[in-house]
Amino acid sequence: MAVIGFRGAGKAEKKYLSIAFTKMDIGYHTISAVALGIALSACCGFRVFIPLLVASVVAYNHWFALPADMHWIGTGVSVTCFAIASAIEVGAYYFPFLDNILDTIAAPLAVAAGTILAHALIPFPDSEPVLRWLMAFVAGGATAGTIHIGTGIWRLFSTKATLGTGNPVLATGENAAAIAGAIASFFIPVIMSIIMLLVVGWFAYQEILRATTAGKSNLP
Repeated sequence: MAVIGFRGAGKAEKKYLSIAFTKMDIGYHTISAVALGIALSACCGFRVFIPLLVASVVAYNHWFALPADMHWIGTGVSVTCFAIASAIEVGAYYFPFLDNILDTIAAPLAVAAGTILAHALIPFPDSEPVLRWLMAFVAGGATAGTIHIGTGIWRLFSTKATLGTGNPVLATGENAAAIAGAIASFFIPVIMSIIMLLVVGWFAYQEILRATTAGKSNLP
């Protein structure tokens, strides 16, 4: 596993996103860190707490460095809390109809988790906290939210088509995607980020297509 370092981008305060990225030291570690942040954040769309648990365990073992304001992720307390939350989340999704309710509750949590992980892992300029959180929301929160909405629609369709009997199969696939994706993100971050962005793009396309079709069907 490669150890990824996190560095501030500029020496002077930057006001614009384009200036900030221009001043960043674009190297292997930076590219890997950005890819890791995107890939791991996207995994929150499958399960909210599993990617947080994986990141917490890795940080707890000092396999990568976190920004000073995100050190809490790598504490023993965080590992325990994320482990318990992950177990509850995984188990709850095996109950048909309850899983549909959880999709609604977990939607904002997935966005929040993705934003937090992107903020912790992607080397944004430290001198711009507001800009950093905004970029983290775009890179992490939006990707996690798109995947979560997409899988939620799948589950709703499964509930209607199979009366919930097919939902556990979908839940198992989501669990596998969250676990395997989160772990693989630390070993092959660039490849995983590309895969996750393709998944996000596919879900976004399906959601736009569905909305367009629904709009046409409502025309007189």
